[in-house]
Formats: sequence, structure tokens, C-alpha cells
Amino acid sequence: MAATTVRATRRTRLGAKVLALVATATLTVGAPSWASAPAPAPAGEDAPAPRTSPFTGLTADQGPVLAVKFDNARGARPHTGLDQADIVYVEKVEGGMSRLMGVYSSKYPRAVGPVRSARESDVELLRQFGRPALAYSGVRSALQKTLRDSPLYARPHGRVPGAYFREGGRAAPHNLFLRPKALLRSAPKADRPNDIGFRFGAAPQGGTRADVRTVRYASASHSFRWSPREGRWLASFDGAPARSTAGAQLGARTIVIQHVTMRPSRFKDVNGAVTPYIETVGSGKATVLRDGKAYATRWKRSSATGGTTFTRPNGEPMPFAPGQVWMVFADR
Repeated sequence: MAATTVRATRRTRLGAKVLALVATATLTVGAPSWASAPAPAPAGEDAPAPRTSPFTGLTADQGPVLAVKFDNARGARPHTGLDQADIVYVEKVEGGMSRLMGVYSSKYPRAVGPVRSARESDVELLRQFGRPALAYSGVRSALQKTLRDSPLYARPHGRVPGAYFREGGRAAPHNLFLRPKALLRSAPKADRPNDIGFRFGAAPQGGTRADVRTVRYASASHSFRWSPREGRWLASFDGAPARSTAGAQLGARTIVIQHVTMRPSRFKDVNGAVTPYIETVGSGKATVLRDGKAYATRWKRSSATGGTTFTRPNGEPMPFAPGQVWMVFADR
């Protein structure tokens, strides 16, 4: 009798456990999704969600947009901090020489430079970024009002104490450098990144094999040679490798050669040479270099406040390779 009672008790306990398991499963399956979800973490404990940069296609926390005008004369090389820009623009200036502009929002180097003067068409180019901050060394007096009245946060040398400094190892005027974070403190309302038309993704079918492409102005040349080992296009200026002050060669996975009208502007430099006005609103031909190929595309920008789209002949967007993008303006 005792043995019978023990077996009965064990069966009773086992049955209770089975019923409990069935009840739990029934509640889990039948309950709404929020009923079985873990309790949310207290406010402030979640890590900030990273953002995908519309300028590079990479994940990074995004700060205010800062554009910096770089000197690109031979005496200004090598460049500091240009390799950390999200976008690098190559622009023609007086006498067929070139200047560079770096656009930053994903990260800010400790210092960048050498910094040089802005141009009238920079206002039109930068309006697609909303109201970014613009760092530059100065402009002709006739152009000062244009920049001052523009929607940009114009922050030239001399206006922001502590943001600019002279590098002792270089000769003037190629020795002016910038502390980006110090300058941005003077423009706390500068806009964060927005969609400027770039699209990122895998390389499409088609394209033409390309080892090197060169864009020439009257007094400057800019070449981009594909490096299979590094998986990017290596830049050269005037026949010499373009380097950072750390020694690495500059370059990017995507180079866009955008054919535009570069007409005479209203302004001249101190020597009387007319400053080109680079028209970035409109449409035209472009060549996108990526993955060792050249892709024929069309660019279009309907207004100064809008971005620029790059479209393949079949009408589909031309995807860029994630990473820094170089935009090289060439004559039509």
C-alpha cells in the first residue's frame, strides 16, 4: 500500500508539472507580442544608434557639416586632414590652377590645412548641404558681402579666435591651418547631413575597364590610378603622388568626374585674372570611377538647395562604393 501511494503521488506531481508547462506555452503563444517582450531599458541606458552617412554610405555618428577650402599649390602639399573628409571637391580657380574643398561630418581631424580663400560659386555648391559652416582664409573685398549675406555660416580666418593657427614649418601663404572643432563651436546651428543625391551599393554590370583617368586645367593636372591591391583610386597632382602629412597617398574608392560649365565670374584676383564660376546647377555628363571601371552617367541638379543625382543610361541610379567620394569638376 505504501509503494502504491508513493507511485500515485509521483504521478500527481508529474501531471501537475505537465499542466503547468502546457499553460505556460498556451499563454506565450496566445499573448500579444508586447506581453512576452523584455522590459525596456531605463531611459538613458541605450547606446546612441549610429547613422549611415549620406555622404559616404558608412555608419558613423554625424556632426554638423563643415566645409574647408584647401590650398593645392605645390607649396601647400602634403595636405593635413584631407584624407578624413567625407567628400573632396576639386575646383578650377584663376590661371587654370586648382583648389580643394573637404566636407566633414563623420569625423573631425585635430587640424586640417593649409586653408585658402573661398570663391563665389562655393555658395551655390554648398547650398545642397543646407546651412553648413564654411572655413576659409579670406576673399577679395568685393566678395565679402556675398559670403556674409549667404545662408552659409561663413567663418573666415580672423573671425574665430583660436580656430586658425600658423604652422611654423611652412612658408606663407601655405601655412594657415584650422582646428575644426574650435570653428564649429562658433556655428552651433550648422546643419547636420542630409540627402544630397548620392547612392551607395554594389557595382552594377557594365562599365569600361580603366587603369587611370586624368582631369587637366590650364595649370594643373589631377590623375587617378586604380590600385587593385588597395582597392581604390590613388590620386596624383601635377604628376606627383598626392599625399597626406602622414605619408599615405590620397585617394578614394569612388571618383566622380563631373563635366560642368566654368564661365567667368564677376570677380578677379589680385593679378587681374578672372575667377571661374563653376555652375553646379543644371545637368550634363559625368564619369564615375569605381572598382577599376569607368561608368558613363548623367548628372542633374535642379536647384541650389537640392542635391545632385547620377544616373546610368538605363535610367537607374549609379551606386557609389561606400567610403570617401572625390568630386572632380571638369570642363564640358
